[in-house]
Amino acid sequence: MIKVVLIGIVILFIAILLMGVRVFFSRKGTFPSLHIGECQAMQDRGIHCATSQDAEMSQRESPIEKLLRSENL
Repeated sequence: MIKVVLIGIVILFIAILLMGVRVFFSRKGTFPSLHIGECQAMQDRGIHCATSQDAEMSQRESPIEKLLRSENL
């Protein structure tokens, strides 16, 4: 039983080490960004993350507000 646990821990350690080789052993090593807004392919297609879309929508003025404002003038 202990052999199986130790073998599992060793395999897990090796897997983590292999996944992070670029990060651990290079000067500018970083994990690749998974954020949609930073992906060039998504930007080319005009796809943005939900946070960016929410900010963009909150900056737009609704047609109802425009209508109400024009009636008050």
